[in-house]
Amino acid sequence: MQSKQTNVWDPMVDSDHYRNPIISADYSDPDVLAIDDDYYMVASSFNHIPGLPLLHSNDLVHWQLINHVIENYANQDYTQPQFGCGAWAPSIRFHDGLFWVFFAIVDEGIFQCHSSTIEGRWSEPHCVVQAKGWIDPCPFWDDDGRAWLVHAFAHSRSGIKHRLQLCEMAPDATQLYEFKSIVYDGAVDAPTIEGPKVYKRQGDYYIFAPAGGVESGWQCVLRAKAITGPYQLKIALQQADSNTNGPHQGGWVHTCFGEDWFIHFQDKGYLGRVVHLEPMHWDNDGWPVIGQSVTYYGMPTGQPVSCYRKPKSDYAVEGDLLALDDDFKSHSLNLLWQWQANVQLNWYRLNGDGLQLNVQRMPLRDGQFSIYDASNLLLAKFPAPQFVATTALYENFSENSDMAGLIVYGLRYAALALQQIHGRRTLVFLSGWLSDSNVLHTRIQEIMPWPDKSISLCVRQVDSLCWFGYRKVGEPDYQFLDNPFACSAGKWVGAKLGLFALSEAPNSQGYGLFEHFRISRITANRLNES
Repeated sequence: MQSKQTNVWDPMVDSDHYRNPIISADYSDPDVLAIDDDYYMVASSFNHIPGLPLLHSNDLVHWQLINHVIENYANQDYTQPQFGCGAWAPSIRFHDGLFWVFFAIVDEGIFQCHSSTIEGRWSEPHCVVQAKGWIDPCPFWDDDGRAWLVHAFAHSRSGIKHRLQLCEMAPDATQLYEFKSIVYDGAVDAPTIEGPKVYKRQGDYYIFAPAGGVESGWQCVLRAKAITGPYQLKIALQQADSNTNGPHQGGWVHTCFGEDWFIHFQDKGYLGRVVHLEPMHWDNDGWPVIGQSVTYYGMPTGQPVSCYRKPKSDYAVEGDLLALDDDFKSHSLNLLWQWQANVQLNWYRLNGDGLQLNVQRMPLRDGQFSIYDASNLLLAKFPAPQFVATTALYENFSENSDMAGLIVYGLRYAALALQQIHGRRTLVFLSGWLSDSNVLHTRIQEIMPWPDKSISLCVRQVDSLCWFGYRKVGEPDYQFLDNPFACSAGKWVGAKLGLFALSEAPNSQGYGLFEHFRISRITANRLNES
């Protein structure tokens, strides 16, 4: 339940102008769809569940999370975290009275789900084609009734790179036909071309696709008279003199007000892949120009805007609609929460008094217990570069090593928790990091014996550094640990924060009861929990 809004990230500069990123959180590989004056966005989720978040907006600037496409993965491997795997680079379309989301599970194939309503239950994932390393699918239903699918390749799985492939698809999207063709090989002019999105405008076919890599690439647009090609290429958006690296893949939307806009992501390290909105127009030769028109080293192109006039809209929307603030009084978790793998019903219970996380046994990695590999970490995206997260915890442990607390998670993680050690309740600081050689290094520091069964915990995030703090429930001020923690991104995702209850014991009946979880602004160098 989202009980209030806290403006930790305001996308507006003033009443008429927005700033980028419009979403300062990790919504990777966004695609966008317009239905009249309702706009819908879908994004990657990788191994996190529920997967493929769906967002809604009435002005293209303020977005609210409204649903997920996937509840669980059918593959039993996803009972444990499959870092960097899962659902990649979706596309969203509306056809024949249904919403469609196409996506890749990188080691399995290309899948689709559909639904008559965005906010309803989606169909179970249907495999359109089994193919390892086929990624970034986008469907296209043409005016003549034929259906097509364009996709890219993950070199690590397929051995193919720099190419986009077009396949004919059954109109009901159940399978691919035999026709397949490489419609563009970008090895020379568009290396690592990927993330294609197909459109038709005034009889011409366009494929929007990024190239050059996530951190330093650019946006290409391909155009042809026939969907099978041959295609010409233009660069419609590049970093140029802006501060927006990348800029990477996204989608074009034409609004009911006659305006054109482009949504894409920018890689921001620990924040993940944040979402930008660019104005777009068409030049006299029928090519799109995305962002601000510039001449860069003698060549006309577009570069990202830092702020711009807000899109036309009949709605006056205010506030941060993605702030995470959960009082755990609803029958379901806030949509911003995700697990590391397929969710098990015995992991948690919402009992009216808060969120009860039942203690689960930690998995082993190379013979040592590993928080990093735990499936039942309840995590949310970082909402902004600076914020404060607070929670109140009541412990009910049954075994030595039972623990529950607050965690910041990525390839490096840190947590402040209560743990039962030799029958004594202790405040502990846990940390770890995964090396490039896939070796997990862990540390645990006992802070002090803790006299009460309850505690308030917080983490204060300032850019890439965070400080953990604690206090007795009801006391006014937090005591902060002396040393900060330098957070990091995970595998294809930004850093996350959240809650956990774990143990080394095999059959613990313990649990941690969390009264609330709140995100607040940092104001005047003090905690603001209003």
